[in-house]
Amino acid sequence: MTHAIQRRRLLQAGLASALPLPAAFAQERRFEPQVGPWRTFEVTTTVDVAEPKGRTQLWMPVPDVDSDWQRPQDNAWVGNATSARIVSDPARGVRFLHAEFDAGVAAPKLTLTSRLQTRNRAVDWSKPGKVSEDPAVLRANLAPTELLPVDGIVRKTAQAATRGANTDLEKVRAIYGWVVANAYREPKTRGCGTGDIKAMLETGNLGGKCADLNAVFVGLCRAAGVPARDVYGLRLAPSAFGYKELGANSAGLKGAQHCRAEAYLKGFGWVAMDPADVLKVARQETAEWIKDTKHPVVAPVMAGLFGRWEGNWVGWNTAHDIRLPGSAAKGTLPFLMYPNGENQSGRFDELAPDTFKYTIAARELTT
Repeated sequence: MTHAIQRRRLLQAGLASALPLPAAFAQERRFEPQVGPWRTFEVTTTVDVAEPKGRTQLWMPVPDVDSDWQRPQDNAWVGNATSARIVSDPARGVRFLHAEFDAGVAAPKLTLTSRLQTRNRAVDWSKPGKVSEDPAVLRANLAPTELLPVDGIVRKTAQAATRGANTDLEKVRAIYGWVVANAYREPKTRGCGTGDIKAMLETGNLGGKCADLNAVFVGLCRAAGVPARDVYGLRLAPSAFGYKELGANSAGLKGAQHCRAEAYLKGFGWVAMDPADVLKVARQETAEWIKDTKHPVVAPVMAGLFGRWEGNWVGWNTAHDIRLPGSAAKGTLPFLMYPNGENQSGRFDELAPDTFKYTIAARELTT
């Protein structure tokens, strides 16, 4: 980033902090998720292929994260598929539903219903303890992926961002702050972005959405020697803290996909992180783009999303570079967060649910 850009942002931040606050935000808001009771959700995705051409295939994510903050329960599906089964990418370990429709099926349709439990996460930084993780898992989350290299400009940026930091916690805190200070939410980015961090850093264009912004965080952590991973998922319900950008309308979840992040810290294990949502709140929560992280709307989220997140969200998986079984398309998917499909005319556009017709909804169940 050039000195001119840095100076302009500092000036913008100063101006923003000097502006009078809207009456609704005159007092600092709260964002303090605490570990609490489990919530049970049922997520339903329905795909209708309007113009079938030859053999049709669908690949749909299912909850595949089993942890102290999420418990997958079951998956069920109905429709006119010739075959459908839960499969996994052997190299990456991600599970998803793969459905096939013979060429004679006139209107391919499939409804997938997944049930899961989720709850808030919150780390207590004052109480480190004894935690352990499979060394192979930690090595995998230090390794590069196709779009997340850990050498070259990524390593150089990580070294600059963490200069003076000694512990892993200090490094992660420095990288979190660097991403919030230097990147920004770009509403015009399609979907959640692609996560091509090398291109972002080389061009200096650090605008994007969650799969870009949290990928920068994850890549810089890995380059700094701290295991980290993206967690790809979907918002399920409104935020309990009144932030419209941190929740979703359960009845219609089109566009509610959201990628979060985790870093592995000694004494704490996998810790929740989400600098992308800090930048989303700064850009979209109010009518004005807030450029000062001390602003009473942004400050609670900036603090809260370092080590916490709300349980109004499902984590599908943490996989990169996914090969879809049976697909005629070459190459890999950078991640699987959306329904995917193809027929003899080619791969469907998963970012256009009004063309590749699918709907997603959730309902919270009482137990």
